[in-house]
Amino acid sequence: MHHHGYTWLGSAHALLKDGPRRPVHPEFRSSKVVPLECAHWLLKPSAFIQGTWGDAEQAATWFGRHVRAHSAAFASERDRDTTRLADAIRRVPERVARGEDVIGGWYLTGQRFLSVCLIACDPHRLRPEIPCPAGAPA
Repeated sequence: MHHHGYTWLGSAHALLKDGPRRPVHPEFRSSKVVPLECAHWLLKPSAFIQGTWGDAEQAATWFGRHVRAHSAAFASERDRDTTRLADAIRRVPERVARGEDVIGGWYLTGQRFLSVCLIACDPHRLRPEIPCPAGAPA
């Protein structure tokens, strides 16, 4: 089991167009917007993968680095709370070690949305029929 990392930062309005976020849509594979079902990241081209980890701590470090890089722009004061954010990031290694996906999504100022995801692979616990987009376990 390993995890692939994916991020998306874009217009929050793009999330309202759910067609390109579904695998049956002709633009799905080329669209970088986060899929409606997070396991469907694994159906995107491998070029969308921003990192692959078999080690839970390394995956968590990547996740935390990407979240913290944008946390000052989180639209919600509650989401910007550094203690709350640090606690959520601290739990990431345990979740990765259990083979879970770790999904983060935040509205940012300027009507933007940030998605940071660690998607379990080979196999995905809910979608074991989806093959590894990288072709083989890392």
